[in-house]
Amino acid sequence: MNLRALIIDDEPLAHKIILEYANATPYLEIVGQCYLATEALVFLQQQEVDLIFLDIQMPKLKGLDFLRTLARPPAVIITSAYEEYALESFELAVSDYLLKPFRFDRFLKAVNRVLELKQLQRPAEAASLDNPASSMAEPERLFIKSEKRMIQLNIPDIHYLESYGNYVKVWLANEFHLTPRTLTSFEEQMPIDFRRIHKSYIINKKQVDYIEGNQVMMKNKKLLPIGKNHRQGIKDWTS
Repeated sequence: MNLRALIIDDEPLAHKIILEYANATPYLEIVGQCYLATEALVFLQQQEVDLIFLDIQMPKLKGLDFLRTLARPPAVIITSAYEEYALESFELAVSDYLLKPFRFDRFLKAVNRVLELKQLQRPAEAASLDNPASSMAEPERLFIKSEKRMIQLNIPDIHYLESYGNYVKVWLANEFHLTPRTLTSFEEQMPIDFRRIHKSYIINKKQVDYIEGNQVMMKNKKLLPIGKNHRQGIKDWTS
């Protein structure tokens, strides 16, 4: 399959580099070029694309603000000279973050990731024609910032999330990653199998061993309390 892509960047040099790299990538076709995000809003009303190469620092409307206006955005690869927007970008579910100047091999890796996801989505989309309920696919991976790195986690492997001051501990089986986020921000992002059981904990239902009284035993042998305000909700959730 081919990927139809749109470049949104206010720098002509950035367009030139992406066009050069795209010409060397047989399955990637650049179908549009916009120098302002406001121009891209008009373009996307007229054409559908599979992928957007999106700059962040642009006049009138910044890249991430533009992305927030899209109800159903295509895949997005951020192309920016500023690394400090990486966490915010991944919270918006971008596919990759290329820090300018980037080499062709790094560009190709990002595009291949989008292509792979698109190829995986095709069977799911076909199945959803027979089973409409399956069309609401939930994310399987999550990027978090930990110790100045962006770490990709498999969501089913997460046992629970624990509030830790201005941070959250993301617990796997026998380890955790500390990330500078709030528990509420995770609550809004996580799939339906995740549920808050306490002001300090969100658990993954699939990683629960058993519930006894007002406590939950996770499969990693961590015993967690159920808060008073969440007890009825847990009963409804497990019934």
